[in-house]
Amino acid sequence: MSKDCIANCRLEDTGFNYTMSLIQGKYKMFILYTLMEFQVVRFNEMQKYIGGITYKTLSSTLKQLEADGLIHREEYPQIPPKVEYSLTDRGRSLIPILDQMCDWGDKNRRETP
Repeated sequence: MSKDCIANCRLEDTGFNYTMSLIQGKYKMFILYTLMEFQVVRFNEMQKYIGGITYKTLSSTLKQLEADGLIHREEYPQIPPKVEYSLTDRGRSLIPILDQMCDWGDKNRRETP
């Protein structure tokens, strides 16, 4: 098996780069993890669960994930407004990767003295 010479390759042409472009960001993986664990989550529930994320940041990040087809936003016409978020099929396809990250963290986490 031969490897390509690095001089003839570009990181931006890889599947790794594409995947990172979708999930890279301070809170994207936290949001995806939250939806993986709880399936359907309302905005305020997610903000409270994640902690430390501002309204503006959560809103912006959810819009990015929705635009990338990883999450679904369901708005119900009622007062007060009710909005729920869930993973799309495309987003659910990331679950094996998230599960592996959880397993790795469980195995490699060090207890602080």
